[in-house]
Amino acid sequence: MSTGRALWRRLPPWAVDTGLVILAALDAWINLLYEGTPVMWACAATGSAGLFLRRRFPLPVFVLTLPMALFMDVAVAPIAALYTLAAATRNRPLLAGCVLLNATAGTLTWPLSDASDGDRTWTLVQFVYTLATAVAPVLFGQLVQARHDVARQLVEVEEAREHERALYAQTVLARERAQLAREMHDVVSHQVSLIAVQAGALQMAAKDPDAREAARTIRTLGATTLDELRHMVTLLRASGGKATELTPQPTLADLRQLIANSGIETTLTGELPPGVSTTAQRTIYRTVQEALTNVRKHAPGARADVRLWHDAHHFGVTVTNTAPTRPTVALPSARHGLVGLKERAELLDGTLTAAPTPEGGYTIELRAPGRPA
Repeated sequence: MSTGRALWRRLPPWAVDTGLVILAALDAWINLLYEGTPVMWACAATGSAGLFLRRRFPLPVFVLTLPMALFMDVAVAPIAALYTLAAATRNRPLLAGCVLLNATAGTLTWPLSDASDGDRTWTLVQFVYTLATAVAPVLFGQLVQARHDVARQLVEVEEAREHERALYAQTVLARERAQLAREMHDVVSHQVSLIAVQAGALQMAAKDPDAREAARTIRTLGATTLDELRHMVTLLRASGGKATELTPQPTLADLRQLIANSGIETTLTGELPPGVSTTAQRTIYRTVQEALTNVRKHAPGARADVRLWHDAHHFGVTVTNTAPTRPTVALPSARHGLVGLKERAELLDGTLTAAPTPEGGYTIELRAPGRPA
């Protein structure tokens, strides 16, 4: 069946129309072979030849086939015209009227004066038979039209699914870019800023000119790297929802090592309840990391206090630093550190607050709801 359908679809429209015209002409010729008048032959020729135009003008072509149905007992031309009209229009009342016209023309006898002499019962039977014959191509044409509509809708649905998949891929990519930008800022800038600060301190303390020049070069390279990192983070940062997990991820077990490597006099007090999620541990770690980075950049010589805490409804971390004791080193800032921490806090349904202290220092506090068991 599929092979026959494929062969049928390969036929050009003009070949199909030519075959229908030939069949309609043969149908009319058989009926008019011995009793045809010039008028009948003219109607047969017009109705049969009109099938060439059935695709462009289905309704006028059907009207041209009505005289054929009136003068002779033909089937090919009226059925082909009705099928084409039914496949091309959605006007159901028009189709019903055409079916009745075709049935009436096929039932009436020519000349019309002989119609009253026939058996009315037989006339009614013939009308019903002709009506059923006319309804069949109309139903088939409507079925083909519905099939085309379903095929078109399936194509639209598939296009919508492709569009939805593309949007989902873009959303996932945006979330990964946001997570990558956040991790890049938190990890890379933390280390590079530490290098730049230590190089600046070495430049000021070193007595050897070569050592000072080397320290100055390192500090300049660190500042340039931070500036380039700021541009890269700006390009990567995008709005996103919950971030995808990256491995390996820091936890609270890495907090003491972070403080030890920070180069800042820092005290760590307090603890969190057991059962804190990995996401919460990473958020607390990044909060402490960003706070210590800001101390090195904006408060040289300051001391910091990291306090882990929890109560009946919340848990979190508070990082407070004293006022700076040395001049600050000018380092570029992406201004995305606190923004990234606030995004992380929102993932925990928590809040992040940052404000200066009366003593000239600064405090950052992460507060998350719930007290894990």
